[in-house]
Amino acid sequence: MLRIFAQKAQTLKEFTENNYAQASFFWNYLLKNKEIRVNGQRVSKDTQLLAGDEVCYFLTKKQEEKPAFYTVYEDENVLIVDKESGVNSEAVFTALARVGECYFIHRLDRNTKGLLSFAKNQETERVLLQAFAERKVEKRYHALCFGAFQKERDTLTAYLQKDAKNALVRIFDTPERSAEKIITEYRVLETDGECSKAEIILHTGKTHQIRAHLAHIGCPIVGDMKYGTSAQNKAKNAARQCLVAKSLRFDLDGEYAYLSGKEFISRFEAGLPKD
Repeated sequence: MLRIFAQKAQTLKEFTENNYAQASFFWNYLLKNKEIRVNGQRVSKDTQLLAGDEVCYFLTKKQEEKPAFYTVYEDENVLIVDKESGVNSEAVFTALARVGECYFIHRLDRNTKGLLSFAKNQETERVLLQAFAERKVEKRYHALCFGAFQKERDTLTAYLQKDAKNALVRIFDTPERSAEKIITEYRVLETDGECSKAEIILHTGKTHQIRAHLAHIGCPIVGDMKYGTSAQNKAKNAARQCLVAKSLRFDLDGEYAYLSGKEFISRFEAGLPKD
C-alpha cells in the first residue's frame, strides 16, 4: 500500500498520473475493484481531490513492481533514467524524490519513451538548467514516421504557435503573430516507402516541436493521436507515438567536465510493439 497526500485541488486521475505510475498503469482495474481509498473511503470512479486529501493505493506486489523507468546512469550529482511510454515525467520525479533529493531538469511527453535527466543537488540543478538553456546538451530522438521524407537529411525551419485552449501547437512556413521560430534537423535511418525511421536533432526546444513539425511536412509520427491521422494509426494498431528520446550528450566544464563526451543511450527503439 502507498499513501500520498494531495497538495492541490485536482482529479484523482490527474493526481495518480503525476504521482504513482504503477497505479496509472492499472487505473481501470483499481477503480473497478475499489483498490483506491480517498480519506479512508473506497472509490470506484474518478473524483475531485482537495489539498490535504489522503489517497491510498492497494496494488499487488506484481503490479507494484512493473517498471515505469530504468536507471541509465547515476553519480553524486546526476541521475539519468529511461522512461517507459505511458508514464508522466512528473510521476518519475515523484518516485525518485521519495527516496532522495531530486530536481527536475527537463520533461518528455507522457507517451514518449526515453532519457530524462535529474539533478541530485541544487548546484547541479543550476548547472544543468543553464547547460540546457545554452544548448550545451545534445538530445537526439528516433521517430518512426508515416511516409517518405523528401530528402535523406535536412534542417527545417518553421514557426510554431501554441494553442493553449486545445492543448496543441500549429506550424507555419512563414512568420505569424505569436509564433516562435523553430529549427528541426533530421536524418533518415531507414525506410520501406510506407514508413521511415529518422533521427531528430532539435536546435530549438518547443512544445510538441518534433511531433508537429514532422506532421507539417507530411511525415507524422506513427501512433501520434494529436498530430497524426486516426486512419493510418488504426491500420497500424498504434495507440502511442513511436518516438524515443534516444541519446544525451553533455558539453560541460569545471567540476562537471567529467560528464563531457559521455553519451547516454536509451534501451528503447522507435518501433511498433512486438506481439
